[in-house]
Amino acid sequence: MSVQQETLREALTGISGILVTPFNDQDRIAPTLLEPIIDRAVKSGVHILTANGNTSEFYGLTASEAETMVHAITEQVAGRIPVLAGVGRSIHEATDLARSSATAGAAALMIHQPPDPFSSPRGLLDYVKRVADAGGGLPVVLYLRNDTIGLHAIQELCAIPEVIGVKWACPTPLQLQEAMEQCSPDLTWVCGLAEAWAPPLYAVGAKGFTSGLINVWPERSVEIHSALASGDYAKAQTLISGIRAFEAIRAEEQGGTNVTTVKAALRHLGLDCGHTRPPSAWPLSRAQQSALESLMKAWPDEAKVFY
Repeated sequence: MSVQQETLREALTGISGILVTPFNDQDRIAPTLLEPIIDRAVKSGVHILTANGNTSEFYGLTASEAETMVHAITEQVAGRIPVLAGVGRSIHEATDLARSSATAGAAALMIHQPPDPFSSPRGLLDYVKRVADAGGGLPVVLYLRNDTIGLHAIQELCAIPEVIGVKWACPTPLQLQEAMEQCSPDLTWVCGLAEAWAPPLYAVGAKGFTSGLINVWPERSVEIHSALASGDYAKAQTLISGIRAFEAIRAEEQGGTNVTTVKAALRHLGLDCGHTRPPSAWPLSRAQQSALESLMKAWPDEAKVFY
């Protein structure tokens, strides 16, 4: 295994920060607005950053915009930590974006599980193989949001040579444990459900977690990771309780306020990254906005960094 791959695997056991995609008043992407977010995340100790994840509104971007974002983010990160490039949608869009991400200098690809209602387990296997091949040898992290494809399909996906890890975004720790037992011990398994689900998935052996909170309060994410890494679950739960109300607002409207809440919080901190695109909810309702502002006032001073 190369030093680069060892570094990547180690980073995956940390925090995978999912960056927002800023928009300007003309509804155009505005990548330069990410610079202070990226700088703060890196300085705080976030281990890896993801372009074109779900918090990035991946499904609300055009293929061209997604390409622009991965190039801009890798340039802004400038090799300080690895960049994971999300790829997906139609097979041709996914393979094109995989090639572009490799050219941009991404450390690895994160392949979104296709939301196609007629996706089959064996079709998904072909999909991942073709995308991995288009990446030209880049390591691949699977992003699994639906474990009903079955253990056999998961085993086959994990046996693809380029696959080095799995972001498990299903609230099913027992199925995760079974998958980990049946697949290669060399794989890195990551909690793909952010901070709140990290403790139960850590308990069965997953390491690291994804986070959209890092756009707003990366220091808290790092504290939670440090507590979990040292086995202090009580401290981790206490720290998580301090962001639970924030995450609850993000989960409202069937999850449709997820990115909305993050962007509203950034605006409250002094960095306006614009709106979210439909079908995401925008803006927060009056009650949601009031609740967000109240809870952020109660956060400690370290969280009130104005950009």
